[in-house]
Amino acid sequence: MDLQVRRNEFTAVMGPSGSGKSTLMNLLGCLDTPTAGEYWLNSQKVSELNDDELARIRNKEIGFVFQTFNLLPRATALHNVELPLIYAGQGAKERRERAAQALERVGLGDRMHHKPNELSGGQRQRVAIARALVNDPSILLADEPTGNLDSATSSEIMQVFEQLHAQGQTILLITHERDIAAHADRQIHLLDGRVERDVHTEKVA
Repeated sequence: MDLQVRRNEFTAVMGPSGSGKSTLMNLLGCLDTPTAGEYWLNSQKVSELNDDELARIRNKEIGFVFQTFNLLPRATALHNVELPLIYAGQGAKERRERAAQALERVGLGDRMHHKPNELSGGQRQRVAIARALVNDPSILLADEPTGNLDSATSSEIMQVFEQLHAQGQTILLITHERDIAAHADRQIHLLDGRVERDVHTEKVA
């Protein structure tokens, strides 16, 4: 596979089960290392880095958004968003300020002190997006981010991604759903571990 994602692109990756979507996401997210070939992220050759270096890249350069939110149930939205900054060793005051800013960006400024069980599914996913953004990553990787949401809430979450893209965020989204992929500027269709189609999306007015 030969693939290039440019800065500030909003790209959707599609394909049937077993096509290689999750493997591609794991490689791009530095959760797996390639057995051959090269992977460059933000001018750095990450395919040759050791585990500690990869952990630093994951924390600094990559924001992850998952289908299942992965929030700490007993922690507030603010504390959930702070977590990557704690791992980065940042001081408490700056941490809280940056986490609050990230929650404002996703429209949850008034829900910072709520715990996940006090939030709707869409709000929980917004918290997860804020957590992914808090380190100002080079790329945001979203794996089926609307998979657990109803259609109205899915549309709301995709508007958040569109706003982030308009602000300059690079986004790579994995999805099974055509209507979700239609929000992206580019669609990459995988089949049996290869790129079957790579097309730019016509936005519907």
